[in-house]
Amino acid sequence: MAADPFSHVKTWVFDLDNTLYPPSAALFSQIEIRMTDWVARELGVTTEEANRLRGAYWRDFGTTLSGMMANHGTDPLPYLTYVHDIDFSGLAADAELKAAITALPGRKIVYTNGSAPYAERVLEARGLAGIFNAVYGIEHANFHPKPRAEAFDTVWKLDRVTPGEAAMFEDDPRNLEVPHALGMKTVHVAPAALDPPAPHIHHHTDNLARFLRDLRA
Repeated sequence: MAADPFSHVKTWVFDLDNTLYPPSAALFSQIEIRMTDWVARELGVTTEEANRLRGAYWRDFGTTLSGMMANHGTDPLPYLTYVHDIDFSGLAADAELKAAITALPGRKIVYTNGSAPYAERVLEARGLAGIFNAVYGIEHANFHPKPRAEAFDTVWKLDRVTPGEAAMFEDDPRNLEVPHALGMKTVHVAPAALDPPAPHIHHHTDNLARFLRDLRA
C-alpha cells in the first residue's frame, strides 16, 4: 500500500477491543457475561431479559452503560469496574504490532468505550504499554459513547486532535462514521470487510500490524 494517503497524518487514533488485540482473544465475551450479570442484579430481572436489554442498549445507545444510565440512572464507575474485572491470560504480547505503532510519525492515542484503567491492563498484556501518548476511556468523554458526535468532540478537544490530520482504526464500523465526516482517514480493522463496502470507510485490514508496517515501507 502506498503511504501517500496517510502522509498528512499527525495523530493516530486506535480503538482498543478487537482492534489492538484479535477477536479470537474473546475478551469481550467475558465482558458481556459480566454486563448481563450487572443488568440482571441492578434491575432485578432474569438473565434472559438482562441479556436482551444489554443488546438493545448497545444497539440503541452505543453502549449498554449508556442505556443503563439513560433509563435507570446507573452509576457508571462501579459498573465499569465490575464489567472489566476479567481474565487477561488469553492475551499475548505482540512485538510486531508494538514495532509498527512505535514507528508511526506523530502522536499515537487509544480511545475506547471501555474505561482507561481497563485499557491500560490490556495494553500491558499486549506488550504495548508506554508506546501511546495518551489513553482515553469513556470517562474522558463524560460517559458519552462512540459513535455519538459529542463523544468524539469531547475527546478531540481534550487531546487537541485536528481531524483533518488524523486517522482512526476501529473494529466497529459505526464508530467510523463521525471521524469520516470530520475529515479523518478511517480504517476498519476486522476479519472481513463490509459487503457491500461503506462510503465512510477508506480502508479495511484483517492484520493491523501488517497494514501499519506497509505504510512505512
